[in-house]
Amino acid sequence: MAEGVKHDYHLVNPSPWPLVGAIAATVMALGGVTWMKGLFGLPQHTAWLFFAGLAGVLFTMIVWCATWSWKPTAATILRWSPSACATAWILFIASEVMFFVAWFWIFFEMALFHGQRTGAHEAIDEVRTAWTHWPPQGIETVPAFQLPLVNTLTLLLSGTTVTWAHHALQTGDRKGAKIGLLPTICLGVLFTSIQAYEYNHILEHHYFFGGEGAATPGSMARPSSWPLASTASTS
Repeated sequence: MAEGVKHDYHLVNPSPWPLVGAIAATVMALGGVTWMKGLFGLPQHTAWLFFAGLAGVLFTMIVWCATWSWKPTAATILRWSPSACATAWILFIASEVMFFVAWFWIFFEMALFHGQRTGAHEAIDEVRTAWTHWPPQGIETVPAFQLPLVNTLTLLLSGTTVTWAHHALQTGDRKGAKIGLLPTICLGVLFTSIQAYEYNHILEHHYFFGGEGAATPGSMARPSSWPLASTASTS
């Protein structure tokens, strides 16, 4: 940071760790695909690339945190402006929104318009094969009004209770905040338990690491946190 410059922004010193962490995360993601499907000429069940990326991510987190100053001065704290904090949170939420937009975009395109990708104009045979069936071969959709409905209601209800706790804090009602946080934590445990049950079921039936669904290009397993998965039409 330039010394003597007066402004309302908190600027950190140049650091290589964001770039190193991004590279390690990319390696970990590609390693996960290689582990489950095979990639870059590496056979399925090759796990070393994933764990190499994971080690890089953990190393980055440890070293990056070690470089922080855990005793900020008053001048450092004053450099944070409310507008900068608000902008940071807006950018974070926007990144989350776009992440889920990408997932739902490809989901609806495959569910509703998969027939458009199977014509002679599609030059890549693997892509044409992947889009021929919806859901992909070997994938069974989850009934929408069973676990998907429970998970959706759990998420919505937990948002309501944590908002209750937040409002209680704003009004100085610490007892009300505790009462609101208790069901929020219970709902979080319930949601996590349902997800653990589902992924255990997926792994037990080898939907990620083998079987007909794993061998189909473009196939994916969908937990019940995707409540619309079973409402799409099949062909």
